[in-house]
Amino acid sequence: MATMLERIYAGFLGMNAGIRLGAPVEPAAWDFDRIAQFYGEIRGYVRDYKNFAADDDVNGPVYFLRGLLDNGIREELTPQAVGEAWLNYARDGIGLYWWGGEGVSTEHTAYLNLKKGIPAPRSGSIEQNGIVLAEQIGGQIFIDTWGLINLGDPHRAAQMAAAAASVSHDGNGLYGAAFMAACIAAAYTAGSVDEILDAGLAEIPADSTYAAVVGAVRAFHAAHPGDWRSCMRMLISQWGYDKYTGVCHIIPNAGVCILSMVYGGGDFARTIEIASMCGWDTDCNAGNVGTILGVYCGLEGIADHYRKPMNDFIALSGVSGCLNNLDVPTYCKFLYQLYRLTHGMEEDPGVRLPRGGEQLFDFSLPGSTHGLRLSNHLRFMTHTDESGLKLIVDRVLPADNCDIYYKPFYRRHDFDDERYKPVFSPTVYSGQTLRLRLVPHVYPDGQRISDGQLFLRPYIRTAVREERYEGAVQWLESEKEVEVSFRIPDTGGDCVAEVGFHVEASANTTVRLFAMLELKEMTITGKPSYRIATALCREEFLQQTPFSLNHGAWRTDSGALLCSTAEPAQAFTGNYYATDVALTAQVTAAPGTCVMARAAGTRRYLAAGFLAEGKVGLRVHEAGAVTDYTADFPWEAGRGYETSLVVRGSEATLILDGEPILTAQIPNLASSGMVGFSQECPGSGRWRDLFVRESGPYSSLIPQ
Repeated sequence: MATMLERIYAGFLGMNAGIRLGAPVEPAAWDFDRIAQFYGEIRGYVRDYKNFAADDDVNGPVYFLRGLLDNGIREELTPQAVGEAWLNYARDGIGLYWWGGEGVSTEHTAYLNLKKGIPAPRSGSIEQNGIVLAEQIGGQIFIDTWGLINLGDPHRAAQMAAAAASVSHDGNGLYGAAFMAACIAAAYTAGSVDEILDAGLAEIPADSTYAAVVGAVRAFHAAHPGDWRSCMRMLISQWGYDKYTGVCHIIPNAGVCILSMVYGGGDFARTIEIASMCGWDTDCNAGNVGTILGVYCGLEGIADHYRKPMNDFIALSGVSGCLNNLDVPTYCKFLYQLYRLTHGMEEDPGVRLPRGGEQLFDFSLPGSTHGLRLSNHLRFMTHTDESGLKLIVDRVLPADNCDIYYKPFYRRHDFDDERYKPVFSPTVYSGQTLRLRLVPHVYPDGQRISDGQLFLRPYIRTAVREERYEGAVQWLESEKEVEVSFRIPDTGGDCVAEVGFHVEASANTTVRLFAMLELKEMTITGKPSYRIATALCREEFLQQTPFSLNHGAWRTDSGALLCSTAEPAQAFTGNYYATDVALTAQVTAAPGTCVMARAAGTRRYLAAGFLAEGKVGLRVHEAGAVTDYTADFPWEAGRGYETSLVVRGSEATLILDGEPILTAQIPNLASSGMVGFSQECPGSGRWRDLFVRESGPYSSLIPQ
């Protein structure tokens, strides 16, 4: 029987498979008839992507969950806590969700309400926004994680989902949130699709419009069990967009979700395919039912042609470039441990999580890859079983070779499009250590590997200069386990774009080698010490990568990063989980020009620098409140100062040109966060390079 962790993994993979399948036919031009005309019976992805860019349907479930994490996992989830996450993790006007305008986009409207000081749940209420806006589809599309951390407990899943959805929705928008989350949670133990739907209905009013559309589809299916297309015609006629207005109303799309589940008959693939062929909001609908059917069917129910292209990597587009590079197996282990902790249990000691800022790839989940990639698919291939990831070496000759690598950083050319503007900061840095543990085996009917035939060497490749740095050669021999350690070298201010190992058949190989390398574990650990060269910043995704920007107009000039802004603006980078850090940048003195540390979002960070004329100091932002610690200092406008900020525990020190100026104990400082630059008032700032050295313990992925 599949474990709960495996069902969470299947649910999260199922959601993202549905999103990926439905996204290409989401635009309004792709209606029900046109999809049928061009694609007929969809049986697999209709687009091949280099990598699938970010989507609001996964951004919301991942980032809104942080309302629980930031407020305390043992505290009751409140709309106010989730509303704070909305403000803290979004770049104002870009990424995360659809910024379609106030009064048009429900999410944009709710965000502006929160920003104006209108608290949740009023921010999403019918009273504030009107019934049409409050009942758009977002109520049900951002709730999957509330179901996944409550498997087997539909009522609790529904309560948490409705509380979170009330930040932006009301009425049937809340019923959709409760219904979908309850269905996800119920799918863990349900024996049929009908049982799942009954669990969802038990959490919403029986006289609601949402319950009525569920009933209408189920009744039609009972009368016409083999004709889903006629059922869709019924929805268009009786429950269509002409009757439920706005950009994308929840009721018609709820009908599609129910239709796809009852006609899908408990089959994962058929369910997400029908949801996509129906039209309307295809990625949302296929994503929701993908989560439900993923949990219900388990990993064995998700076909390889839906799973393999995802390769355990999901791109996000929140404010943290570090969090935007999501390793799916690690995230699902995190959700599983969060389930245990929020249900009064201890963490499962048999399920390992990395420390924040480190990578742990143990391939313990069936079929998991942790996003590892191959440069040569002709002579090398991978699969995963209970003992780890297997690299098949297929009849290689001398000089046949392959890079096996993880991507800790992405650029625009790694994607086909810019859906929801993802932006990335590296998840791996100079000073950390790559470790590999693997065993070469003779593959059935293969040639025994002897010394001098096959070797590997660890390596990294940088993102802009595309320079390659390699470690020592390690020769391989059959059945002899090897451990490889490689300290990632200084990259000269460039980002690490690949980290992994190179495998090659040597010139001494006289026969075609047919073998298997069993990769038992790959880790990247330790404290980084690195430089970000601002001359290497590139304007991509409307950002200055590897910085994620909030407000202001940012550009590079003569190797420096510049910002002009009419309101406070920030540029975030680095590890979201960094605790104690020492950072230095060359800062041109101007009012409000600062460096940042412990930046846990746009509303939680520590700024240090030139706060006002004749004043320097530390400024703490905490959920809209600002606290200053200042000192008199006769700084000269336009002069460059070597500006350093050292943070240890709750103590922070500002250093200018090597001289400590101010030290303060800051009780409300975020426990961890990113680094970067901030312009604290309207004006212009200029920064050159950022040197970062991390120390102290990493924070846990789950705040205790």
